[in-house]
Amino acid sequence: MASVKQFQVTFDCAAPERVARFWCEVLGYVVPPPPEGFATWGDFDRALPPERQGSWFACIDPSGVGPRLFFQRVPEGKVVKNRLHLDVRVGTGLVGEERLAALEAECARLVALGAVRVRLLPADDDNESCLVMQDIEGNEFDLD
Repeated sequence: MASVKQFQVTFDCAAPERVARFWCEVLGYVVPPPPEGFATWGDFDRALPPERQGSWFACIDPSGVGPRLFFQRVPEGKVVKNRLHLDVRVGTGLVGEERLAALEAECARLVALGAVRVRLLPADDDNESCLVMQDIEGNEFDLD
């Protein structure tokens, strides 16, 4: 039997720390402690060569269950739909109006953080409703 591998989810972005901190708020993640020998991440960043400063940032699930999220600066902007996206599970087990209310409440919270509501995908014969959103750099995700 194959072993389960740990993995992280990597985001290409323009402003790694800003996007990482947004996702910390979305998911309840935290910024890990800075590397040994550095009091803060800012201290660590300033120790890097100028061209590498601000080039990446990460956040982790404080419970240790979810994957690490890694954000890396890339020169190009986002131009097409993501081939992979996160489903943020806020309506699990809920149906109908109760599910829609939970999705709308979380949508309002995330819009206040800079997210963009794209569209509601209404329930059909196979799936419950979900909301398509974009993070602060336009990466798609669903409130599910």
